[in-house]
Amino acid sequence: MSKRTERLDSEFRKEIAAIIAGPLKDREPALTGLVSVTEADVAPDLKTAKVYISVYAKSPEEKKRQLEIIRANAGFMRHELARVMRIRTVPELTILSDDSFEYGSKMDEIFAKLNKDD
Repeated sequence: MSKRTERLDSEFRKEIAAIIAGPLKDREPALTGLVSVTEADVAPDLKTAKVYISVYAKSPEEKKRQLEIIRANAGFMRHELARVMRIRTVPELTILSDDSFEYGSKMDEIFAKLNKDD
């Protein structure tokens, strides 16, 4: 991965997180969960970007609803990115769920249980 790609990924992650925390929450009052942008993977041609988002919510249904709100507003986020970033083409955003924290938490519980049994 080139330095430029790494820098773009980092900048996109930071700006998308700011958009979700600011303008998107103002626009969508139903967006109440704690949302974290864990990774942004921008294609080298800047046509597409995969954005991995982790949502902390009270229930799986609430998490799914929060993710759908974010997915429905991908166009709005792209528009906001165009205002903030100084690039000719703003990529089309694909919002994906990042469940790595949940997986890690589940593994921690299993390891703790194994150590407790010993």
